[in-house]
Amino acid sequence: MKLPAFIELLKPITWFPPMWAFSCGAISSGEPFSTHWQIVLLGIVLTGPLVCASSQAVNDWFDRHIDAINEPNRPIPSGRIPGRWGLYLGIIWSLLSLFVSSFLGIWGFCATLLAIAFSWAYSMPPIRLKQNGWYGNLACSVSYEGLAWITGAALLSVGNSPSKSSLLFAGLYSVGAHGIMTLNDFKAIDGDKKMGVRSLPVQLGANLAAKTACFIMLLPQFVVCIYLYSVDQVWNSVSILILILIQIGLMKYFIDKPVDRALFYSGFGVPLFVTGMMISAFGIRHLGA
Repeated sequence: MKLPAFIELLKPITWFPPMWAFSCGAISSGEPFSTHWQIVLLGIVLTGPLVCASSQAVNDWFDRHIDAINEPNRPIPSGRIPGRWGLYLGIIWSLLSLFVSSFLGIWGFCATLLAIAFSWAYSMPPIRLKQNGWYGNLACSVSYEGLAWITGAALLSVGNSPSKSSLLFAGLYSVGAHGIMTLNDFKAIDGDKKMGVRSLPVQLGANLAAKTACFIMLLPQFVVCIYLYSVDQVWNSVSILILILIQIGLMKYFIDKPVDRALFYSGFGVPLFVTGMMISAFGIRHLGA
């Protein structure tokens, strides 16, 4: 087994969303990073190179037969990661994630345990949540956004307990990220139909799935916007509203040809969503409730 294949299996490009969500949660705590930089660094390593990476290894192992047909050059079906080493690496990385999280308090450990459980349930038969776009995308969005946010908020909060506002935003952005996960399904509609994967574009059709994904992305952001306004974080609320309006314009373009433009929206619309996450984190950092 060569190192480049091992790194490719862990997919570093996928680590950004949970690391970003962790950072948002940490910011929402109101505590300065300068006095907690060791914890922040450990949390970023935990959410990205450990928990997210383990989920990628697990998913690739259980998808190895499908990948042998659709993407034979990937590390496991190509033989660059031989035998059962794909499975072993998934197990080792999951256990390592739990070990590291044990140093981060009860919230950090429980959030990591739940994220690891979701990652296995997402890919492993007979549960295999990824077979249904509603369940599978929710498992991913909760793990990538909500649990990572909660971990960051808990680690830096007084008493290691995230505020109610932070928990609310973690839940809302988990819901919104469900729509983001659906964007990845438009490129594989034909293959999903053949393999019996009931993604939202397969279940609803491309056009309705696109509208549903957009609605799911927008609704939580509007709730965040209204909440921030209600607690006198007016400029943060207005900033997020501006981002929402820009997203709506991009969504109209995406919905016209969702299969062709899903990648476009991922590249230009999703960054606006995650920018709003950071703005909202700064909006509640001093509320303390």
